[in-house]
Amino acid sequence: MVDKVYDDAAAALSGLLFDGMTICAGGFGLCGIPERLIDAIRDAGIKDLTIASNNAGVDGEGLGKLLRTRQVRKMISSYVGENKEFERQFLAGELEVEFCPQGTLAERCRAGGAGIPGFYTKTGVGTQVAEGKEVKVFDGEDYILERGIRADLSIIKGWKADESGNLIFRKTARNFNQPMATAGRICVAEVEEVVPVGTLDPDHIHLPGIYVKRMIVGSPYEKKIEFRTTRPRVQTA
Repeated sequence: MVDKVYDDAAAALSGLLFDGMTICAGGFGLCGIPERLIDAIRDAGIKDLTIASNNAGVDGEGLGKLLRTRQVRKMISSYVGENKEFERQFLAGELEVEFCPQGTLAERCRAGGAGIPGFYTKTGVGTQVAEGKEVKVFDGEDYILERGIRADLSIIKGWKADESGNLIFRKTARNFNQPMATAGRICVAEVEEVVPVGTLDPDHIHLPGIYVKRMIVGSPYEKKIEFRTTRPRVQTA
């Protein structure tokens, strides 16, 4: 069995990074983001990146680190509302942005990973999302053509994996990590724990190991919270 577990993120990404590459990055907000791999990409200094991700993190966290170092040329995203640096670069014309409805983005990555070059959807018909895209009529209704996404590299975050790369995601982290993993020519995963082959129940596997080429154990993690909303403590007698 090929040893897929590397000592650290820099080693796992060795030989895979280059200027102008396209990266699919898993995660949802600050949940399930490949933190160690993002840090290694930042430290590698590659630039002119196109990144497909649900969002661009927040200022100074997640993919926001790569925005801060000006390594990103284009973002393909569905939600970017919590990142002031993203907003500044976009409004200043320093960052190209391809806005994509959230479900469509997930399907574009899933389709790319399945070898499907494009598909038609009603989502976005009659809006700016449809501008410049082919429109086709099915049963009397308009649908727009969306292209599948293929990337040079996928970086994802999992909860638990076995040594062959069979992987389980935890709760919300499954949302985008799963389709992003299949869309890349090579997928590198960081996980919280690696266990021996045969330990995981086959019925519980979310991502088969055939998709995962390299892995690292990134633990321990600090569980960051995007929004912390509290109310004053009620004083009781």
